[in-house]
Amino acid sequence: MGKNTQVVGKTMESQVVRPGERTNFEGKPITNAILLSIPDEEFAGVRDSLHYLDLPHYTVLHEPPKKLEYAYFLNAGLASLVFNTNHNESVEVGVIGNEGFAPIPVASGIRHSPHEAIMQVSGNGFRLAVDDLQAALETSPRLQKLLNRYATVHGLQAAQTAGCNRLHDLEQRLSRWLLLIQDRVGSGLLKITHEFLATMLGTDRPSVSLAAGGLRKKNIIEYSHGTVKVLNRKKLESSACECYGLIQEFNAEMAK
Repeated sequence: MGKNTQVVGKTMESQVVRPGERTNFEGKPITNAILLSIPDEEFAGVRDSLHYLDLPHYTVLHEPPKKLEYAYFLNAGLASLVFNTNHNESVEVGVIGNEGFAPIPVASGIRHSPHEAIMQVSGNGFRLAVDDLQAALETSPRLQKLLNRYATVHGLQAAQTAGCNRLHDLEQRLSRWLLLIQDRVGSGLLKITHEFLATMLGTDRPSVSLAAGGLRKKNIIEYSHGTVKVLNRKKLESSACECYGLIQEFNAEMAK
C-alpha cells in the first residue's frame, strides 16, 4: 500500500477497516483508502455495485469529451490525469493511487472532464456506475465528505504542480514526480520510460535524459530498459523542490 494510504489508515484507525476485511460482492478484497474509511452502513450501500477490474498499463479510465459513466477506486497501481491539446501535446496534471478515486468531477455531480485518466502503472480496482454512486451519496455523508475533500486536495496539488512546472528546473520536477509515484506504488522500482516521463513533465526526451543523468551521477537513481530504481530516498527528497513537501501537507489534510 502506498505511503499516503498508510497515513490515512493510521490517522483514522478507529474508523478504517484493515485491508482485506472488506470485499466487494465477488469476494475481492478492498485496499482503497476511501472505501476502507466509510462506515459499515455506507459501505453496504455501494458494495453490491463495486465491480472488480484488472487495470493493465495504458488502460484508459475516461477521456474527453465522453460523458463520465463510471467512477474508479484503485486498489493498486497508478493513474495519471493528462491534459491533451489540439496540437497533440500532453502534460500530466495529477496522479491517483489507492488513496483516491477517478474521475474527480463526479464528486460534485459533474459528468464531463477535460482530462484523460490512464493507467501508467498496472494495478487493479473497482468500477462503480456514476448513477449508483450518486444514489449512494444521498444517504452517505461520510463518503460525500471524503470525495469532496479528496477533490479539493487534488485541486490544490494540480495548482501546485502548475506552478512547479513553470518555476522549477527539470531535475527538481523529476525528483518531485518520482517521489509522488513511489508514494503511491509503494516500490522504489518503477517501470517508466524517458518518453513517458517527457510526456508527463511536458518536455522532450533529451531534456528528461539529461535530468535523469544528473540524478544518476549523484547515485540517487539508476535506470535501464524502461526501469527507474530509486537508490536513495532521502537524497531524492533533497533534490526535489519545495512543492513535494507542500503536496505532502495537502495529503496530511486529507487524512484528518
